[in-house]
Amino acid sequence: MFYDHQQIEKKWQKYWEDNQTYKTSNSTDKPKFYVLDMFPYPSGAGLHVGHPLGYIASDIYARYKRHQGFNVLHPVGYDSFGLPAEQYAIQTGTHPAITTEQNITRYEEQLRKIGFSFDWSREVRTSDASYYKWTQWIFIQLFHSWYNKNTDKAESIETLIKHLEEKGTEDLNANQNEELNFTSEEWKSYSDIKKEEILLNYRLAYRAETTVNWCPALGTVLANDEVKDGKSERGGFPVFQKKMMQWSMRISAYSERLLQGLKTLDWPQPLKDSQEYWIGKSQGAQVRFATENGEIIEVFTTRPDTIFGSTFMVLAPENPLVQNLTTPEQKAEVDNYIEETSKKTERDRMADVKNVSGAFTGSYAINPFNGNKIPVYISDYVLMGYGTGAVMAVPAHDERDHRFAKKFNLEIIKVVESDVDVQEEAYDSKDSVCVNSDFLNGLNYNDAKAKIIAEIENRGIGHGTTNYRQRDAIFSRQRYWGEPVPIYYKEGMPYTLPNSALPLELPEVEKYLPTEDGDPPLGNAKTFAWDEANRKVVDTDLIDDKTVFPLELSTMPGWAGSSWYFLRYMDPNDDEVFCKKELSDYWGQVDLYIGGSEHATGHLLYSRFWNMFLKDRGYIEKNEPFQKLINQGMILGMSAFVYRLGISDFREGLVNKLDNVVFSEEENVIIDEILNKNNKLFISNNLIPKNLISNYRDDKSYSSSEFRIIREQILKQFSQNVDVEKLIYAFDVSLNKIHVDVSLLKGTTDELDTEAFKTWRPDYADAEFILEDGKYITGREVEKMSKSKYNVVNPDDICNEYGADGLRLYEMFLGPLEQSKPWNTQGLSGVYGFLKKFWNLYFDGDTFSVSDEEPTKEEYKVLHTLIKKVVYDIENFSFNTSVSSFMIAVNELQKLKCNKRNILQPLAVIISPYAPHICEEVWQLLGNNASIEFEQFPKLEESYLVEDEIDYPVSFNGKMKLKLKLAAHLTKDDVQTIVMQNEDVKRILGENQVKNFIFVPKKIINIVS
Repeated sequence: MFYDHQQIEKKWQKYWEDNQTYKTSNSTDKPKFYVLDMFPYPSGAGLHVGHPLGYIASDIYARYKRHQGFNVLHPVGYDSFGLPAEQYAIQTGTHPAITTEQNITRYEEQLRKIGFSFDWSREVRTSDASYYKWTQWIFIQLFHSWYNKNTDKAESIETLIKHLEEKGTEDLNANQNEELNFTSEEWKSYSDIKKEEILLNYRLAYRAETTVNWCPALGTVLANDEVKDGKSERGGFPVFQKKMMQWSMRISAYSERLLQGLKTLDWPQPLKDSQEYWIGKSQGAQVRFATENGEIIEVFTTRPDTIFGSTFMVLAPENPLVQNLTTPEQKAEVDNYIEETSKKTERDRMADVKNVSGAFTGSYAINPFNGNKIPVYISDYVLMGYGTGAVMAVPAHDERDHRFAKKFNLEIIKVVESDVDVQEEAYDSKDSVCVNSDFLNGLNYNDAKAKIIAEIENRGIGHGTTNYRQRDAIFSRQRYWGEPVPIYYKEGMPYTLPNSALPLELPEVEKYLPTEDGDPPLGNAKTFAWDEANRKVVDTDLIDDKTVFPLELSTMPGWAGSSWYFLRYMDPNDDEVFCKKELSDYWGQVDLYIGGSEHATGHLLYSRFWNMFLKDRGYIEKNEPFQKLINQGMILGMSAFVYRLGISDFREGLVNKLDNVVFSEEENVIIDEILNKNNKLFISNNLIPKNLISNYRDDKSYSSSEFRIIREQILKQFSQNVDVEKLIYAFDVSLNKIHVDVSLLKGTTDELDTEAFKTWRPDYADAEFILEDGKYITGREVEKMSKSKYNVVNPDDICNEYGADGLRLYEMFLGPLEQSKPWNTQGLSGVYGFLKKFWNLYFDGDTFSVSDEEPTKEEYKVLHTLIKKVVYDIENFSFNTSVSSFMIAVNELQKLKCNKRNILQPLAVIISPYAPHICEEVWQLLGNNASIEFEQFPKLEESYLVEDEIDYPVSFNGKMKLKLKLAAHLTKDDVQTIVMQNEDVKRILGENQVKNFIFVPKKIINIVS
């Protein structure tokens, strides 16, 4: 029977949509299971075959859990705010909402075509006002909260105000920007503005001056992961470090809880390691160093035991103390250095461990334990966001400090015992004892550390402390296409809008660039001011009125909406609360979260932080949002390359090199003709020496001999009658690899359609190709699948030719979920062949034919062997081996000519999570009216796997001569009696006497004579 996958898949996708098959019930009478994919951003490029990998895996698991009787929540939505849509708006004037809607429509069309079991009724989009209303609401809750270290959780700001009214800052143990000290009487005497200023010091959402990644060309702040090599990832524009007033989230208050929470999660260890490193917990001491001009430099050090070896100090260039410590003589040098440093991101500075640079401030600090004057420098290897933005440098025992000391000729003093010459290299160890350290001499690391901290505290110059690398998260962006921040300003102080005013909707603007005054794009809005008296948004030109105040012009970052979307899916259409408590209690947390490892820090940390905060404030019950997480690998693309030749004249150099070289007129014409083809000549892959291609780099110089073969091929292209040895060095050659769209290859070969290439690249319309056997063969290389590499494969094309079920099975069949693997469209034919075999099990020719006859034990064995394997594979996310098992089972059933209902009906259920369309079709043909989706997964009956007979190999003196089928339950004596009476055994033994009869149950029989 012909397997018409297109007709079948359209039919069932329509059925699922019409019947809301995957709509999730909020009924709590069934056990729940929450399966989630990481929030996709709908780009204009649409999906390529690499994108659905994680979605297919999560869909298989969701379908499997439904078969097990779980109430499964498997939602879908879009992280629809973002910089790409805004950049497109700037370039074209098209409103970002329009392009975003178009992109989402395209994504949804593709996702539906692959047959995912999403509950589309719960779809959310971060750019919908009905959604970001609650993102704004959460921001307001954060603004009105502080972190109480005594209770170790966030509390309402009202409890802080009560404490300040009763005690001032006495006994206050809070996370804060700076330590403040005042009495309750002083608090009560402060003006309302002063009180608001003080409260900003404690709020979990606060506004303060912060160093940011500023991109002037884009007119906005960028997150660290949006900057690469000092340039914006989008557009490649320069990025600078700049101090700006920004909104921040006090995620640092949760650092310890975020660390401890990792112990409760079933996540990949590398991902946990990334989070631990990002949080960066370290224990040590805070120490104050006096300076000659009266300033105090406070440092955090994890090695206070080495303080006697501190011979200089280094400040971050952004440290506010730099201005006060820089002498007039050093000001120009320091200012120049700060300017250069501003061009690097913190990530770049952390990564660049080899290069050392800095500038002397002209000032000196005093080492508090030996009284030595130590110079104060600035350097980009010290970060303002870690510790205090200052370090006491101990060059003998820190590699970077050592390189710095050598560069600037600074003193190096050994204070940890070793045989290493610390003048030549640093020695870092916690296993040695202290030397040259006064009262610490002879003490090991732990004892010395404890003693020096006690002495630091005794002298009143510091204290022992725990520090975290993690900085508070910058929350404002100078962009248009993001959530408006629900804040207005009165007398310079921020106030939140009332909940009744939410959502504060994104206003229309005439242009999406910053204003002429440098304000963010929202400054272009004509209606974006807050009328406090009438509690509504009004025209901006009314701001001078007494009750009308300016609104915040920055928008929220991309991670705002994605930090809580998993909660909104639980109750997506509620206009009264972000999620009903009884629903969040029922769904609890995501049981299975699948997505890329690129979210190892940012998204996952922010989501965990917001979740913990909402738990603290009593809105949800679970401390962690994602219990189990799997990072799927990438599907890699097979890129194609053409090789462009750069040609330059080398005749003059050749004349100088070789005496009496004279080129004939004909030879000059040939060379001139070749030179005219500079950058317009392409050479086929196999005509280039393989070592040249495999080791090729654009920035590498190659010797003339490496290009000899290429020169020969060029000369043959233009003339067969030339003196190769004379002309081969008359021109110089360079090679440039260029990506070419894989769709321009002929069929499934590596041959380039050169005419199609010229159409694709009009700048090469007059290009010529040096062919091999009349063909231009491209180079091929496995790389990340990317539109920029022209190696993407459209899943629509695959679905059309092989079906969505074919795509789903093939992506799982490629290899383990967590591993990256190359895509090869040719491999789909094998999976498609399997689907046709599976389909034809249910047919006799063109007639549907399934028998109600009782299956044989052998047929039951095939089925239950498959059940056992697939249950194990799915529960261990080993989807690739399941697909192999399907193929084996179908082949075995085909050999047995099995068409029994009691085999083929459960077989369809087993395969349906992977290939739902074809299984729905055969399920209906079997006479079932309801969808296969909620049919119970077949139960394993181990009895069918127990062998009744064993095919024993019978050996004579260790050499196998024959096989005998014997009942599995027989004892050794029974077996020996039967075997020794066998005529073949008697014949082989002949007159030989049996000395030993060896019997290994269910394995072998060996007769020793």
